[in-house]
Amino acid sequence: MPLDQAFATLRQFARTPRPLERCELCTAALAREHPHLVEISLRQIVCACEACATLFDGMNGGKYKRVSRRAQILTNFQMTDTQWEDLLIPINMAFFFRSSIEDRMVTLYPSPAGAVESLLPLDAWSEITQHNMVLTTLQPDIEALLVNRVGHAHELSRAEYYIIPIDECYRLVGLIRANWKGLSGGSEVWAEIGRFFSDLRSRADVSSGEADA
Repeated sequence: MPLDQAFATLRQFARTPRPLERCELCTAALAREHPHLVEISLRQIVCACEACATLFDGMNGGKYKRVSRRAQILTNFQMTDTQWEDLLIPINMAFFFRSSIEDRMVTLYPSPAGAVESLLPLDAWSEITQHNMVLTTLQPDIEALLVNRVGHAHELSRAEYYIIPIDECYRLVGLIRANWKGLSGGSEVWAEIGRFFSDLRSRADVSSGEADA
């Protein structure tokens, strides 16, 4: 292909508009930043316009819930290596949320194939909750405790604990799934994970982890 033709093709590609995202409830056009809902029975994230999202703000017992926007880094979260090992999670990153339908805590960890559920030993979780009463404030279905102990496991950094919106957890899962290569993931996925947590730290409120935080 001649050079001028190649540049013309690139210019045409650059001018091609991105597909317009639409509300999955009413089909209204969505801005780049828009609310999300959780379809509770399916644990599925739904894109919504502000008008539709407002209908489900704080709603309990319905099909959907509006996703929380609370993001906190828990600076005084208490968890020993033994307590983490007792949770029987095969990697050093996971998120925990309460399912209102199943009336239990659910544990998921990211993998190259997507989110994988791990059976949560109740005694181990109860012990962690007793030392971290902030966990009693998690809003079912829409907020999660995100744990990142990857750096800690390699003695590179401290373990990190966050309360974040559930859609952010699934965004992390999608990021890992999309960028994972080979057995160890490759440098690209770890760079993306690093950017995710760097961005999260920059916008999360700092909390001591008290139940009334």
